[in-house]
Amino acid sequence: MYGIVNKAIQGLVTENFGKESWEKVKQKSGVEIDSFLSHEPYPDEYTFQLAGAAAEVLNMPLKDVLIAFGEYWVLKTGMQHYGSLMQAGGNNLKEFLINLPAFHSRVMLIYPNLTPPEFKITNIDDNSLHVHYFSQRQGLKDFVVGLLQGLGKMYQVNAQILISQTTENGADHDVFIVKW
Repeated sequence: MYGIVNKAIQGLVTENFGKESWEKVKQKSGVEIDSFLSHEPYPDEYTFQLAGAAAEVLNMPLKDVLIAFGEYWVLKTGMQHYGSLMQAGGNNLKEFLINLPAFHSRVMLIYPNLTPPEFKITNIDDNSLHVHYFSQRQGLKDFVVGLLQGLGKMYQVNAQILISQTTENGADHDVFIVKW
């Protein structure tokens, strides 16, 4: 993953728990990099090690760390680094999610070596839809829940996220039902 992802984990921890907590997370993770460069790729393991260490240091379930990170990614990192792209995604949560499958193709212009997930949107109703998440990376289901919750907050909508299928239970992709 690109350094911007690891910098976002650092931002989440530092802003909510202080710099001392971030130093403990770095030490516990075993990732020996003082400063991540946003546009440089790093091994995915670094991100997973940092998230796992954050869960231990902050005494939180990894699931809660990943959900918080997903929200942070949308509300802080996304808006700071991709503000115009985020705003161009739609006028409301439903429009943004319908346009989500095309989002990463635009991000790949900034990060050409990106291996993004793929999204497919189905079962579109007035107040709900299904988000299908396909990724080569395992273990990010809760991060996606946080992303979807963060998008709801971005559009000032109380979004409810239900998981209807997961790769953890043998499916070939995860499916999230988003209701608002």
